[in-house]
Amino acid sequence: MTDSRPYTIEALKLGPMDNFVYLIADRASARAAVVDPAWDVPAVLARAAGLGLHITDALLTHSHQDHINGVGALLEATDARVHLHRDEAAFWGAELVRPALHRGGDTLLLGSTPIEVLHTPGHTPGSVCYRVHDEVVTGDTLFVYGCGRCDLRGGDPNLMHDSLCRLCRELPGGTLIRPGHDYGITPVSTMLEQMQGNPFLHFHEDQRAGFVEYRMHLHDREEPYGPEPAPQG
Repeated sequence: MTDSRPYTIEALKLGPMDNFVYLIADRASARAAVVDPAWDVPAVLARAAGLGLHITDALLTHSHQDHINGVGALLEATDARVHLHRDEAAFWGAELVRPALHRGGDTLLLGSTPIEVLHTPGHTPGSVCYRVHDEVVTGDTLFVYGCGRCDLRGGDPNLMHDSLCRLCRELPGGTLIRPGHDYGITPVSTMLEQMQGNPFLHFHEDQRAGFVEYRMHLHDREEPYGPEPAPQG
């Protein structure tokens, strides 16, 4: 079957923490954006060159080191503009080169491909997901059958609960979820599959206290993520 989408998204699995670095490309303009440049920028540059792409943008889901340790190298090699949420820029405190600061709901254009910024705080104050048509790059907000930690600096399980509930409300079941790490039993999943099998999505909007207890104290983060029964309460 011919892929008629006006864009492509390719994942490169890089680094010791099984990060996914994404290369989003607009077919018409051959412009490309790198989501969370880290670990092996030469590999990203080589892949883009092999596809005939010109990297013009870097999209950051958040500012933890394992997701941004290649930003400097990318900016040395390209004229890419760095995109991130304004709350994350304040949290990070870095002196950024060519920054584009966003609010939730903003849309940026990669050539003719619109990319929507979804503000999903919880892992960090300015964590975002990037929505491209019916696909969402979720960073460390939502994993395949998991969600990001909230016990690191800047984490807030109350906000994480609210962000996950919002994704459940707003994303159609067929939306393809592309996480920031290869922590699940598959590298990608659909929103429907996650709503059915991801325990962190089984807490309703009025069950915030139960979510906080589960995220912070009950869920074993050392086990591989996979479908689990819905927690009670």
